[in-house]
Amino acid sequence: MKKFKEWSDKNLQGDPVIWAVVFALSIISVLVVYSSIGTLAYKRTVSPEMILIKHTFMVCLGLASMWFAHKIDYRYYSKISRLALWVSVPLLIYTFTNGTTINDAARWISLPIIGSFQPSDFASLALIINLASMLSKKQQNIEDIKESLIPILIWSGVICGLIALTNLSTAVLLFATCMLVMFIGRVPVKYLAMLVLVGLLAGAVALKFGVRGETAKNRILSFVNGSELPFQAKHARIAVATGGIVGKGPGNSDQRNILPHPYSDFVYAIVIEEYGMIGGIIVLVLYLILLHRGMKAAYNSERAFGGLLSAGLSFDLVCQAMVNMGVVVGLGPITGQPLPLVSMGGTAMVFAGLSVGIILSVSRGEQDKNWGAQTESEEGKEGKSLEKAA
Repeated sequence: MKKFKEWSDKNLQGDPVIWAVVFALSIISVLVVYSSIGTLAYKRTVSPEMILIKHTFMVCLGLASMWFAHKIDYRYYSKISRLALWVSVPLLIYTFTNGTTINDAARWISLPIIGSFQPSDFASLALIINLASMLSKKQQNIEDIKESLIPILIWSGVICGLIALTNLSTAVLLFATCMLVMFIGRVPVKYLAMLVLVGLLAGAVALKFGVRGETAKNRILSFVNGSELPFQAKHARIAVATGGIVGKGPGNSDQRNILPHPYSDFVYAIVIEEYGMIGGIIVLVLYLILLHRGMKAAYNSERAFGGLLSAGLSFDLVCQAMVNMGVVVGLGPITGQPLPLVSMGGTAMVFAGLSVGIILSVSRGEQDKNWGAQTESEEGKEGKSLEKAA
């Protein structure tokens, strides 16, 4: 036990509670996905174990991404975020014009060796990092709209708009995250209203020209009007209703063979059906703990960039999880959002791991004391965590 503690202290740095939450969600992911891939295996004419092995590999890859990300001083991410944003723009445009359709949505592109890649995950992470970086460097003249806020508004509008062309729900969540980061970054409310106008304009363009605009409008109208439930929503509620308090037990789900994509979009329905209300509450609490520890890391950060970065990434991950769970229990229209760190997926699993790894990097603090005179002089003006967000 002593040797394990020494090893973990050396290799698993940062907030230990976040590590525990991620490991717990990873175990839940393997168990629930294995239980829900029978129909998928039949369609692909492969054994469920083959899909399970692939999913377990992606879970391990996500954990490895998290480990590598947490080993890097978070301040380095500021340096590469602008380049990542410029790279994401042509990727998002290419996805809109030549995207690969998976699960009835054209949100992916095919790359050699890598396979399917979802640029919206890459662009979301790049925008949050860059937004935190720009805000932290402009704290002294945050009300200067030309120098400080115009670049922020442009980047937020462009990236969210391009994502909305193929993935409206992800764009809305990213936009909400941008609003939160700007609010914490002390951006005046009148300028936040300008961002809302930019978001409404981008959303209108996406609904008009996007590949899923009509689908999104129909789902929203169906939910608001309370008309006939879509097939997915109906069977998700059946899974929730029949799960009871303790559930039917692992591998005993009935709706896993009926629900579309029970291993991704509706994996939370399988959690509740097999593990009951208790299992559903445990998963919910794990995400709330992740949000709490991420915000605690933001509060304790010595620099504004670290605080904004941890807050933005924590909110983005947990908000996505809340939307997924809300859809399953009937609190919102169908969105197609996966459950972070649980749903089966490739790109989403890796980038969720990277996001948590960056949060862990913030929680462990600045490790490189010889950061460089120029960077120190730039960030020295920030103060301690925006004076604790005033």
